[in-house]
Amino acid sequence: MMFDALQTQDIVWIGLGLVGQALFSARFLVQWIASERRRQSHIPVAFWYLSIAGGVTLLTYAIYRADPVFILGQSTGVFIYARNLYLIRAGRAESSPAGT
Repeated sequence: MMFDALQTQDIVWIGLGLVGQALFSARFLVQWIASERRRQSHIPVAFWYLSIAGGVTLLTYAIYRADPVFILGQSTGVFIYARNLYLIRAGRAESSPAGT
């Protein structure tokens, strides 16, 4: 069996990697449902939260695996997702009335 040679610690890390991938993949389902509801392409804020949650989880797994390609890809993505959330928050602050 594939997991016979794996230790418990390895299985936990693989589980973490799978959770990260599930979070990362769920963002597409969220985006698809939001777009279908609007009948036009739409990226909801939840997409970016799932992106950053999945990205950070996968980055943690990549660091554990010491995979420089995976680390570079995920760290770049996490920066972009965080920046998008910052821009969304800044845009909401600008459009809200002062003092509320």
